Amino acid sequence: MTTVPQPLNVLFLCTHNSARSILAEALLNHMGQGRFKAYSAGSSPRDNQQPHPLGLQVLEHAGVSTTGLHSKTWEVFADSDAPHMDLIITVCDNAAGEVCPVWPGHPATAHWGYPDPSEGDKSEADKLAAFRHTLHAIQQRLNLLINLPADKLAHTVLETSARALSTS
Repeated sequence: MTTVPQPLNVLFLCTHNSARSILAEALLNHMGQGRFKAYSAGSSPRDNQQPHPLGLQVLEHAGVSTTGLHSKTWEVFADSDAPHMDLIITVCDNAAGEVCPVWPGHPATAHWGYPDPSEGDKSEADKLAAFRHTLHAIQQRLNLLINLPADKLAHTVLETSARALSTS
């Protein structure tokens, strides 16, 4: 009898959990083909924070499901009954510089910084273009991650592998 390997649990962190981390969660769940299970959270989501509508729009246009996406605080994943994370990736520079909770199981960590596509007083068309660009940039890096050989995804080398992708 063969056992199906457990998927690698990956948590993407950002400050508000409305744009970059949501894009990364949805993309990895779409691309990971059961080898990965992605989640996202924010260090300080605003009250009633929701995923950015332009982020949802570019995901849907790319054929990526947005079902179940919602903004949440990272404290949800620091609880003892939370899913065990294998890899935690910050996708914004603010979250990367914050003091994170102590994660159960001491997962590997990496920082893949992307500019905030929703930031500034840009026109709606410019923001939409920024979201598309961010989606593409995240997708390129995730493609590298999901195609790493199994030995590069082993817990002992996962952090080194994920951090090396930040320069790709």
